[in-house]
Amino acid sequence: MKEYIEMAPVASMIFIITLITSLYAFSNETVYRKFTLHPYSVSRGQELYTLITSGLIHKDWGHLFFNMLSFFFFAFTLEARIGHWQFGLIYVVSLVLSDLPTVAKHRHNQWYYSLGASGAISAVVFGFILFFPRVEMYLMFIPIGIPAYIFGILYLIYCTYSSRYAQDGINHDAHFYGALSGVLLTIMVYPQVIKLFLGAFGISL
Repeated sequence: MKEYIEMAPVASMIFIITLITSLYAFSNETVYRKFTLHPYSVSRGQELYTLITSGLIHKDWGHLFFNMLSFFFFAFTLEARIGHWQFGLIYVVSLVLSDLPTVAKHRHNQWYYSLGASGAISAVVFGFILFFPRVEMYLMFIPIGIPAYIFGILYLIYCTYSSRYAQDGINHDAHFYGALSGVLLTIMVYPQVIKLFLGAFGISL
C-alpha cells in the first residue's frame, strides 16, 4: 500500500475516501439521500454539491466493486504518468462534466436520481488509453485481450446505444460524457499525449 501512496497519492486518497464514504452510506440512509445527485434540484440551483458527492457513494456492493476495480487498474498508472495535480484535476472536473448532460436531460423529472463514480472513472480509463492505446485490455469473463483503442471505440458505441434503448437503471450518459471529458482534459493538461498516441501507430508529427 505504501508503494501506491508514494506513486499516486491523489489516486490513493480518492480510492480510500470513496470506499469509506460508500460503505458508510450503505448503512446511513440520510447520507445516502443527501449525497445522491437529483437533476431536478440541481437544475434549479439547489444541492449543487451533489455533482461531487454523488461520485463518493454507490448503489450497492456490486456497483462499488466494479468501479473500484476499474479505478485500481487504471488510476494509479495514469497519475504516475501524467502527474499528481493533473490527475486530480481530470478526476474532479470529469466527475462534474459527466453529470451535467444528465442534469439537462432529467431536469424536469422529479423522480430521477443518479450516483456513483462511473463518469470520472471512465475519464481515467480513457486518459489511460491515450497513453497506452495498444495495450491489451480484458473484459471480465472474456479471456481474449482487446487493444485499448478498440475497447474505447466499442465502449462509446455501447454507451450510446444503451443510453437510448437500455432500461437497466444505469446512467450510461455519465459513462459516455465522462470518457469524452477524460480525453479532452488529458490532452489539455498533457498535450504531448497526442504525439505519444499517434506514435503508438507509427505516425509522427
